[in-house]
Amino acid sequence: MYRLSICADTVFLDLPFEERVKKIAQAGFLVEFWGWKGRNLEVFTADPKIEVCGFSGTQGGSCVHPDGMADYVAGITESTPVAKKLRASFLVVHGGELGPNGEVVHKISASPVTHWITAYKALSQLAQLGAENRVTYCLEVLNTKVDHPGYSINFIEDAVRLVKEVNSPYVKVLFDIYHSAVEEGNVVQLLRDYHPYIGHIHVADVPGRHEPGTGELNYRFVAEALREIGYEGVVGMEAYPLEDNNQAMDHFRAAFSEV
Repeated sequence: MYRLSICADTVFLDLPFEERVKKIAQAGFLVEFWGWKGRNLEVFTADPKIEVCGFSGTQGGSCVHPDGMADYVAGITESTPVAKKLRASFLVVHGGELGPNGEVVHKISASPVTHWITAYKALSQLAQLGAENRVTYCLEVLNTKVDHPGYSINFIEDAVRLVKEVNSPYVKVLFDIYHSAVEEGNVVQLLRDYHPYIGHIHVADVPGRHEPGTGELNYRFVAEALREIGYEGVVGMEAYPLEDNNQAMDHFRAAFSEV
């Protein structure tokens, strides 16, 4: 059975990071967050009841352009001991560095062949790093239509084919249902088709990127599909509450609870 997490970078944004983390944990959820540098991570090590499932490990460079690959792998390598220290089971990785508003700031090869070969080489290095440290790297697929114009890994099938070729239990796909619904739709069928390659799931409703129940997606149906396929990872709410933070967490929990 899957477990549930909340992203500390999308809820209680009027509070310091440490207080957000505590509120999420007190509500009974695992904690996920974005970048780790410049943050007081002692909030996790000081209280064993606060559990981290994962956070973003991408710090720079690009896995889709040869000139950026070394920096890409080096940044994720630097993040890996932090994941081990916090007992996080996975790191989120992207096609390359993103700006403060999610904009693409990394190089992307003009040649599709070079693009995918470079990504294969970079993720193969992460596979070895994961095997050495028992950390899984989850490659996130993002939409290009609303939030991340120009992002190079925007279809689930492409990410799955890449991960399948790398062929490592330590390199998986991060299936963000919000992003996939915006980019291509048919998310439940995609889950059914590709679930063996999924390492983590993000959710938010469409449109607006708010909590489940505020838009057009039937998250009860999604939850039922996840139970049917036997998904045992983490489902994380990475959504901006429409109004009340606590109510948003309650709606998320209700959508993914068994009836």
